[in-house]
Amino acid sequence: MSSTLAMNKVAILGAGTMGAGIAQVSALAGFSVCLFDIDASIALQGRDRIEQMLAKGVSKGKVSLEDKEATLARIRLSTELANAVDAADLVIEAVPERLLLKQEVFRDVEACVDPASLLASNTSSLSITEIARFLERPERFLGLHFFNPPAVMKLLEIVEGEKSSLQSLAHARDFALKIGKDPIVVKDSPGFASSRLGLVLGLEAMRMCEEGVASAQDIDKAMKLGYRHPMGPLELTDLVGLDVRLAIAKHLAAELDDRRFTPPKLLESLVAQGKLGKKSGEGFYRWVDGKPVPKS
Repeated sequence: MSSTLAMNKVAILGAGTMGAGIAQVSALAGFSVCLFDIDASIALQGRDRIEQMLAKGVSKGKVSLEDKEATLARIRLSTELANAVDAADLVIEAVPERLLLKQEVFRDVEACVDPASLLASNTSSLSITEIARFLERPERFLGLHFFNPPAVMKLLEIVEGEKSSLQSLAHARDFALKIGKDPIVVKDSPGFASSRLGLVLGLEAMRMCEEGVASAQDIDKAMKLGYRHPMGPLELTDLVGLDVRLAIAKHLAAELDDRRFTPPKLLESLVAQGKLGKKSGEGFYRWVDGKPVPKS
């Protein structure tokens, strides 16, 4: 790749909520996209989710019917990794947050892609340097941390690993701007910038709820009306997934040896009950027709 953006093809590994969202914004921006998942049914669900999101955009006048059809035409599905990353200029991984899994995925990817291809992980908290530990060319690897939902959230956190090259960072920034994101660059540190700051606020809100300081609804209202947050920390936790927040909290508590990140008992209890937030229908709120409803 040259010093200017020369990307045309993007491969997204993992067709869950984040992977499908990243595929959508990439295809909408004009990139040819392959959405990969080892499970064909999940890949199909991912494409269906993209189509639904685009249809919603059309109904709101934010996406033209022509752009919707063109975007869907740019997305193909695959369950074969080598096929998915073939000729890809950029590979973005969005598989579950397990270090060994991500390392294994990228070892396999590196064996299939062009030496000039840029590789990126969408991890929200795992070390970029550790994920790249077994790569032959770690200088082309970095983090591209998207926010949920990727089609709406403007921020893209570019995470610089110990061996990420300046050229790779420049390509990542160009890609971010091309897909309409506003990027920030952060060093590879536990929780990066966004997850670390957001989690501190979220965990403290959970403790306040646990202690009976106020209801989840009123804690969220305090942040929305008092600090102009578009969404309260507990509603955001429901959207992200309580299980995801719990895993990140445990990881940061261990990595930073800091009790601020010790998961509240309330969070552990809700996850143990399967109350994971929006995706399960209940967390700190009940979710009805995709909307949060305060619990009585």
